[in-house]
Amino acid sequence: MCAAPRPLIVVVEDEKDLCSLICQHLENAGMQTQAYDRCAPALRFLERNFANLLLLDLNLPDSTGFQLLSDLKQRDVHVPTIFLTGSAAEADKVKGLNMGGDDYMTKPFGYAELVARINAVLRRAESNQDFNLTKNVRTVDQPFEFLGARVHPDRLEIEFPNGVAHKIGRKELGILAYLNTHRHVVITRKELIHSVWGIHADVRSRSLDQYIVKVRAAFADNGLTLDSFKTVHGIGYIFEPPAS
Repeated sequence: MCAAPRPLIVVVEDEKDLCSLICQHLENAGMQTQAYDRCAPALRFLERNFANLLLLDLNLPDSTGFQLLSDLKQRDVHVPTIFLTGSAAEADKVKGLNMGGDDYMTKPFGYAELVARINAVLRRAESNQDFNLTKNVRTVDQPFEFLGARVHPDRLEIEFPNGVAHKIGRKELGILAYLNTHRHVVITRKELIHSVWGIHADVRSRSLDQYIVKVRAAFADNGLTLDSFKTVHGIGYIFEPPAS
């Protein structure tokens, strides 16, 4: 029987003794830790690696926790975040939560409570992802019209005018959803891959092409065409549907 995966917690805290204690308690609670005392190296790590949660101090030598969270969001890196700081100011707490922080703890704190709060945020994050089909599509998203067909995210299905209900995979659905919301603009291949698979995905252009072929074939088999979805040589694509 395989052991349960250990969540990776990135700790950004410049008080070395405190940081060491935090990491020790989290590891004793069955978690992995990666510690930084500056924002810049933490940002580089999170851009390149998946982490389950970010434990973030507010005042750091090279920046602030608020700025780091903002920089991550600008780079489309979304990590559940708990602010852990000496500032008990209500304005800071409100700002942190409004920015998308999942919790806010002030120093001093109890390690048992810290572990409990981390586990609570991890459970919420896992629950929120239960609806995800791809990075850009959820099962609760509304159906949408696409070149005469109707796409149903909740059923992973395209309903064609000829009455056929064609089942599609998650990635094909993600591609259709992204095209539907990005009409008449050039879309780079990397942009399309990141929108569907996620920014950290290691997906080659050839794999993307194979999914696009499946989408084109589904429409062709049911009497519709994707001619308005065109390749822009050396760049990516553009979707220019006729005016309805």
